[in-house]
Amino acid sequence: MSEKRIIDQLHHEDAWRLFRILAEFVDGFEVLSQIEVPLVSVFGSARFGEGHPAYQMAYELGRRLVEAGYGVVTGGGPGVMEAANRGAFEAGGVSVGLNIQLPHEQKPNPYQTHALSFRYFFVRKVMFVRYAHGFVILPGGYGTLDELTEVLVLIQTEKVHRFPVIALDRAYWQGLKGWIEGVLLAQGAISPEDVELLELADRPEEAVARIREYGARVGS
Repeated sequence: MSEKRIIDQLHHEDAWRLFRILAEFVDGFEVLSQIEVPLVSVFGSARFGEGHPAYQMAYELGRRLVEAGYGVVTGGGPGVMEAANRGAFEAGGVSVGLNIQLPHEQKPNPYQTHALSFRYFFVRKVMFVRYAHGFVILPGGYGTLDELTEVLVLIQTEKVHRFPVIALDRAYWQGLKGWIEGVLLAQGAISPEDVELLELADRPEEAVARIREYGARVGS
């Protein structure tokens, strides 16, 4: 195949890709905009199963969020995501899964009242933020760090309104917070107020209380 034909084929594929991207945005907006309770996005590792402390913490968080009048949004997969969905689902509340199509690790969990599937990470990220009244970050790896840093940048640059971003638990995230303060802030890469965008909490009820305080201030 000639170079020109390859380029033409890629352009053709890109044109159709735009329609797929648009369809994912439409599906996400249509489903999430109809949910009548405020939503909290919860993140954490797919690798921490039922016997892991992070799983138990996420389950308790999901249950308590529903009891406080919130719905839970996760990536829809196993591990910590499953636990938060399960806690919300078994408490009789809204439990949203924004599933991503991956070759491994990501398999939808069965504890979802609303399930969406995405091919594109960036569309999925918009859905995590667009309807969020809070972010709770539980122990996780690169994917969890990606979601955390992206939302901190969006709030820092005022692309979205400021809402609570809470890292749970403190022991897991204290090293990151210390690095932010001891390196980024100390060397002038961020401003003092940027440090406060990330809060640490020890227990699920503490995270829920902070989100409720925010909701009371903004009238949600």
